[in-house]
Amino acid sequence: MPAVSFIIPVLNEQAGIGSLLEALRGRYPEAELIVVDGGSDDQTIASAMPWCDQLLLGTAGRATQMNLGGRVAHGEYLCFLHADSQPGCSAQQLSSYLEKAPDWGFCRVRLTGRKPVFRLIEYCMNLRSRVTRIGTGDQMLFLRREIFRQTGGFDDIPLMEDVAYCKRLRRTASPLLVTEPVVTSSRRWEEQGVCSTIMKMWTLRLAYFLGVSPRRLWRHYYAG
Repeated sequence: MPAVSFIIPVLNEQAGIGSLLEALRGRYPEAELIVVDGGSDDQTIASAMPWCDQLLLGTAGRATQMNLGGRVAHGEYLCFLHADSQPGCSAQQLSSYLEKAPDWGFCRVRLTGRKPVFRLIEYCMNLRSRVTRIGTGDQMLFLRREIFRQTGGFDDIPLMEDVAYCKRLRRTASPLLVTEPVVTSSRRWEEQGVCSTIMKMWTLRLAYFLGVSPRRLWRHYYAG
């Protein structure tokens, strides 16, 4: 399998980061595991240190953290993974995809929630990403390290960094879509309400499409 680096930006993820890294270490024993902390004030760092190859300390901001991890990674392919997500493909399956030598790509998504509404949300997310060729952060965006360096990495913006980067990447090559889904926590919808979260996310996407600055969107997203 081509050398792979998993890059995981974290901020106060003590509840799950240790188990995620342990699972990754077991399933992808040859992969490099890089955790980039954005200033956690809980036990995230202590939980991550026994399992990762590199633990970097940076400033908060997912784009900034992922770019930091990407710059020090050694893998031929960089896989950017959220702390509350688990890749669905095995090492052998991932190898079969990467042996096709894609420039970049992302996975389908599956949410952990059991309610039927989450199946509908998954369907819409996967349809949208397939049609637009734009993946979001919870779909494990992956790309060649050389492509990452040539393109300068993620846009240094506080929100929509994944969307902005995919828009740039798709100008150079079509993404490879991995069929096996990334299993992502549905906590965002469960904590904030399904309808309100959907409305909020689509409002943010529409505003970004219309030219509203990511910094202004960030203030709205984290209001309250």
